[in-house]
Amino acid sequence: MLGLEIDRPDDTLLEFAFDAAARRKAGLRAVHAWPEPPTSSHRFPGDVELHDTLERGQASLLSKALRPWREKFPDVEVIEASRCGSAAQVLVSDSRDASLVVVGRRIRTGSFGAHIGHVTHSALHHVAAPVAVVAHS
Repeated sequence: MLGLEIDRPDDTLLEFAFDAAARRKAGLRAVHAWPEPPTSSHRFPGDVELHDTLERGQASLLSKALRPWREKFPDVEVIEASRCGSAAQVLVSDSRDASLVVVGRRIRTGSFGAHIGHVTHSALHHVAAPVAVVAHS
């Protein structure tokens, strides 16, 4: 399983996930989470249409990000999952049946060493499967 941020998909992360799936002769579930629209807590008329539009748009962006990798690894069966919600919660929830979870960590230089984001932190602490953290720019 791959947790993917589609705003800035990184080739290093995608290469690792697809290569791992190909070597294991396993499918790859690519999971992307997107935040609820601000109006969702107020339940305005038209929210259902807005949510559906956002959902289709996010799913389309995920497909677009994965397309070149599907072509490069045609033997890897890819299941796309674009979900509304907290990225950390979606990743942990969708990882129940995973044999490996691949997440990224941006390379940051700082005075206190390497830092991981909240999604990677959640994966390391709450996912039952092995977690591969791939450093990328």
